[in-house]
Amino acid sequence: MKAVWWFRTIMMFVYLSLLLMAVGALVGFIFNSNFIYWSLAFLAISLFICFFSYYNSKQMALKANKVRIIRREDNPRLYDMVAELAQKSGLPMPEVGISYTPVANAFATGRNPENAAVVATSGILDLLPDDELRGVLAHEMSHVRNRDILVMGIASAISIVISYVSQMAWYAAIFSRDSENRGMIMLAALAAQIVVPFAALLIQLGISRNREYLADESGARLINDPMALARALQHLERQNDATVQSYTLEDMVRKDRNTPDATLNICTNRNYAHMWISNPLKKKGILESMFSTHPSTESRVARLTELAKKMGQ
Repeated sequence: MKAVWWFRTIMMFVYLSLLLMAVGALVGFIFNSNFIYWSLAFLAISLFICFFSYYNSKQMALKANKVRIIRREDNPRLYDMVAELAQKSGLPMPEVGISYTPVANAFATGRNPENAAVVATSGILDLLPDDELRGVLAHEMSHVRNRDILVMGIASAISIVISYVSQMAWYAAIFSRDSENRGMIMLAALAAQIVVPFAALLIQLGISRNREYLADESGARLINDPMALARALQHLERQNDATVQSYTLEDMVRKDRNTPDATLNICTNRNYAHMWISNPLKKKGILESMFSTHPSTESRVARLTELAKKMGQ
């Protein structure tokens, strides 16, 4: 089953790379130069950005979500659970952090298992019983083991490059001096400006949902209790809907006096939505499944329930 998830992810990366090279070829056409050189040039830019993200994504994610790295004495319950799961996974002990927000959530970050961090919010620590919290942390440790942080970081970087290059192609077309092919150039650039970033976004979101399904299954198998994670996901969705609705705009930006140097961060940083176990930017509607960073909770619970049956539970 794991091989299937990896194959799907690799194919999505192939599609993203082809989109990037296609836009590079378009830019070459606009400037009336060798399109192969332009395709390779933008591919090289993408690789540079991926390289930068690889080494800096962890600190950027921790800072953006106001995470405080803790020691065991700060929260033995959380620290010991992460240590137990790291041992069961055969992974090095990651850093453990807490993000002080009443929204119940968790995420993992780091370019590889040796540089990972597992983060829980104060809201999830208050909300979930031990078995459900262990299920959530097992999901996050599975992200570390499967190197999903690296996968999503690269996907995000390539998508950003595609968007910028598409915009560059549009401006290049506007100022093109090729009067003979101007109509064709403008049409191709407009199509690239509209269609290509949209397609890249859909592929990126597809990769994110794909990795969430894989982490659900891996985490459930790690603790041998799929239904604990299923209950946690249902619990998180109900609680977070109620939490966000109960806070005003002033609440969302005020300083929380109980958490030094931390802002009560109700609205999770949008750029890191894909990292959390429960989608903090969930929207209702018929297009939710297509434009969401996460699969629906109903779909995830259904898969976990089916897995529990296969495991004889």
